[in-house]
Amino acid sequence: MLVLITYDVNTVSPGGKKRLRHVAKLCQRYGQRVQNSVFECIVDQTEFMLLKLRLKEIINHERDSLRFYKLGNQYISKVEHYGIKSSLDVEGPLIF
Repeated sequence: MLVLITYDVNTVSPGGKKRLRHVAKLCQRYGQRVQNSVFECIVDQTEFMLLKLRLKEIINHERDSLRFYKLGNQYISKVEHYGIKSSLDVEGPLIF
């Protein structure tokens, strides 16, 4: 399924920049960055639960926020893109 993950990490707070790096690196393991704090991730239910658990462990729940949008397996008809930075085929080969 395709999951859209968005986050806002307070980098002014102590440890904020470190949390921001950890969130981004973890999301990169599961998908592709499509905006500064937005990732598209193709995961199964188990991977999604594990990713969500790990992200919730990283953030500061009083200063940061996470959002998860489950677009499911039929996501192609739900996503439109215009402008620069065209998306990669997240299910295609990773070798260019």
